[in-house]
Amino acid sequence: MKLNRFGSTLAIAMAASLVLTACGDDNPTESDDPTTPAADESADDGGTTEDSAGDTADAGEDTGDAPVAGAELSGTLAGAGASSQDSAMAAWVAGYNQAQPGVTVNYDGVGSGGGREQLIAGAIGFAGSDAYLDEEESEAVKEVCGDGGAMNIPVYISPVAIPYNVPGVDTLNLSPSVLAQIFNQEITTWNDPAIAEINPDADLPEADITVVNRSDESGTTENFMEYLSAVAAEDWEHEADKVWPVAGGEAAQGTTGVITVVGSTENSIGYADASAVGSLTTALVGVGEEFVAFSPDAAAKVVDASEPADTGVEGDLALDLARDTTESGAYPIVLVSYHIVCSNYSDAAQGDLVKDFIGYVISEEGQAASAEAAGSAPISPDLRAAAQESLDSITAGK
Repeated sequence: MKLNRFGSTLAIAMAASLVLTACGDDNPTESDDPTTPAADESADDGGTTEDSAGDTADAGEDTGDAPVAGAELSGTLAGAGASSQDSAMAAWVAGYNQAQPGVTVNYDGVGSGGGREQLIAGAIGFAGSDAYLDEEESEAVKEVCGDGGAMNIPVYISPVAIPYNVPGVDTLNLSPSVLAQIFNQEITTWNDPAIAEINPDADLPEADITVVNRSDESGTTENFMEYLSAVAAEDWEHEADKVWPVAGGEAAQGTTGVITVVGSTENSIGYADASAVGSLTTALVGVGEEFVAFSPDAAAKVVDASEPADTGVEGDLALDLARDTTESGAYPIVLVSYHIVCSNYSDAAQGDLVKDFIGYVISEEGQAASAEAAGSAPISPDLRAAAQESLDSITAGK
C-alpha cells in the first residue's frame, strides 16, 4: 500500500506562523530559559510575561473568567512534543490564525517524552504526546498545574504504519508473530520461511533485514510496543516503553528520521506515524484471518472499541486501546495522540489561549483540517463533546 497525502493544503499550512523546530532539539529555544521567546513575544502582544504553564505574571487582570466566544485574543502559546502531530499541527495553526490572527502558536516536535518533560517543567502551555501521562508524571505535573493535575485530551487518531524498502516486493503480509520476531531481531533475513509462508507470491530476497527504530523517547514507540505485547506476547517479551529496547538495528531521531532511513536503505523496515510515510510502501498487518492495510477508518474502529483509562484525574480522557481486536477491517497498530493541558493556569491569559486553541483543534473544522493534511481520523462527536467539557473545566488566573 502506498500513501502520498501531502499537497497544497500542507504547503499552505506550513507557510503559516507555526514554528516547527527540527526533531531532536531538546529545548524549545537556544536560550537557557526555554520560556524567554514566548515571554518576549507575548509581552509585545499584551499576553504573558513569564513561564507559559507555571506561576506566571499576567499582562492584564487575572479575572479567571473564560474568554468571550468569538473574542479576539493576542499573545503567544508554546507547545512541544509528538513529532507525529507535525503535519496536523501545521494545518491547525493555519486554520486557527484565520480566526485569531493576533495569536502566535509555536510547536516544537521534540518527541512525546520531551513534550511531557517540558510541561512538567512549566516551560510550555500544552504538550503533544502519543502516550498519556504515567502515574509518576501525573503526580509531578501537579507542581505546575495545581492539585487537579493535567488532563489528556485526544486530538489525533492515526495508524502506525510499517514502511519497508525491499526492491521488487510491492505487497508484504506480516502476521503479529512474524512482525514481533522481525523487530526482536529473531527473524533476520527476508526469505525466512516464516515470512515466505504468508507471502507465497512475493519474490523475497536472500538479504539481511535492517530494522529501523526511534532513537529518542517516543510515544509512537510505546504504542507500537503495546501492540506487540498485546498480540504476540510469546515473541515479544519486552514491556512497553517510550525507549526502544532491542539492540542491533538502525536508530533514527524522530518520525522524519525513521522515514528517511527506511527510504534510503534497501531491505529495511521500520514503524512510523502513517501521515509521514509519503510514497514508501507499507506492510499489511494480520488481524484475525485477514491482512489489513492501514487507513484512518480502520484505525478509528480500534478507538471506538477502546475503554477509558482509569487515571483518577477528573476530566481526563486517556484511552486504553483495544490492541488485540480481531474485528474485520480494523487496523490495531494505532496511536491516539493527546494534547496534555493543565487543569488550572495561574496566568489567566495563558489559560484562555490554551482553551481557545485546543477548542479549535477538536472542532469539526480543526479535525477536518488535520484529516486533509495528515490523513488522520477525526475524533467522534461523542469524544469531541467530552473533550470540550474537559476544556471548559479548566480554570485560569486562580
